[in-house]
Amino acid sequence: MQDILLGLADAFTLSNLLYIGAGVLIGQIFAAAPGVGALMAITIAVPFTFYLSPVTAIGFLVGINKGGTLGGAVSAILMNTPGSAEATATTFDGYPMARNGQALKALRTAHASSVSGDAMSDLVLFLVAAPLAVLAVKMGPLEMASVVLVAFVVVAGLAGHSMIKGLIAAALGVLLSLVGTDPETAGERLSFGIPELMGGLSISAVGIGVLALGEIFRQAILHGDTGSQPEPTELGESNTNRFRWRDFRHILPTILRSTGIGTVIGAIPGLGSTAAAFLGYASAKRAAGPDSQFGKGDIRGVAATEAANSAVVGSNFIPLLSLGIPGNVAAALILGAFVIHGITPGPQLFSEQGRLVYAIFGAMLIGTLCNLVFGLFTMRLFVKVIRLPLPIILPCVVLLCVTGIIVSSNLFSAWLLIGFAALGFFMRLLDFSFVTFIIGFVLGPAFELNVRQSVLLADGQIGYLLDRPVACGFMLMALFLTWRIGLRRRNAGR
Repeated sequence: MQDILLGLADAFTLSNLLYIGAGVLIGQIFAAAPGVGALMAITIAVPFTFYLSPVTAIGFLVGINKGGTLGGAVSAILMNTPGSAEATATTFDGYPMARNGQALKALRTAHASSVSGDAMSDLVLFLVAAPLAVLAVKMGPLEMASVVLVAFVVVAGLAGHSMIKGLIAAALGVLLSLVGTDPETAGERLSFGIPELMGGLSISAVGIGVLALGEIFRQAILHGDTGSQPEPTELGESNTNRFRWRDFRHILPTILRSTGIGTVIGAIPGLGSTAAAFLGYASAKRAAGPDSQFGKGDIRGVAATEAANSAVVGSNFIPLLSLGIPGNVAAALILGAFVIHGITPGPQLFSEQGRLVYAIFGAMLIGTLCNLVFGLFTMRLFVKVIRLPLPIILPCVVLLCVTGIIVSSNLFSAWLLIGFAALGFFMRLLDFSFVTFIIGFVLGPAFELNVRQSVLLADGQIGYLLDRPVACGFMLMALFLTWRIGLRRRNAGR
């Protein structure tokens, strides 16, 4: 109880409130601009948190993540162009509502559903993460290595279009995470005599290069006509365009159902908010029956999508905090921020730094409240944001990327940034999953450490493996999932 109170006191400071509020606003603005997205905002923001305290830094990034769940719906509703992938299903009913003169009502529905789904998902996180960590702390290095192996297989199988390409991307990420100094022998490895590589590759350079600049290169080279965007629908003030209490009661069952779906999906590594949004929408449409107006402007369609994709934000912290395994790319980037600040997420985090964990929970609560309050006033601002053409936005983003990496690291990291931007571009071009690559890079050191400790403990005896039934179970699960997902992909491709 003392850690809970002290942690909440650490979170509720004026500086944290300002940084988290700024993060929510930045996330909303980036997500509202089509082609940019909150994920790019998190990627760019990571190096700027280098000089902040751990609670402030994590709270700022969490704020961006939470704000991004709402902003993506704006352009989806007003322009039929989702600001982020998870808002794609929002266009199905959000844009028809806007065309029917109910744009403001659709935005308010998205706002209420997003905040409700996010808040309930946070509550599940608070209740589940600590007990799961208590179970996880009893696992040895072989069990942890096998859990990470399952995570690689799940992410490789679900985050891309090819199981083999996904596994190759994960292996490449793990390989590049080995660059630097051997943690046991202190010997140099994969650094090719370059002094700047002795400390390993910068997570900021890898993340910004592959995720942000790689995507900008793709848009600039493959879609050079990014300046042409549809005009957004204007917000009216008619009686049918207002979101009332009876509307919230009407969509509440849909919100609860989609929140459950999003929470479960978020706790499974690799699925992410886009899958949750489509599953939430499909579930709501099936529950509504064949006579519903889904696809023609049903308010429940907007609520189902936004509640499901927002519920992922809280629940993907369950495997991150309790096992040290990120649920999606946003969580992987936040895991990178943990590492930058000397924090190792995982089972020991609750016992060794319980006060910090509850401070992060407090920061998430602040982020949800900011998302609730800001959303009441920022909708009309977003109408102006989404009018900005990408030829103006993208150069500003590139400038922020390069500035951020130089400020947080050094000039050599800027060259690394360009190299990883090229890697990110070619991964997209060749359909290799950059999501799997990033998660492989982030989890690589933990995977290596647990494998090497397991080899030392086994001392060449195969009986050590047979005496660890939990680890054997996870390894068999990894083999089964590899076979099952690969078979399904092959059948789907015929």
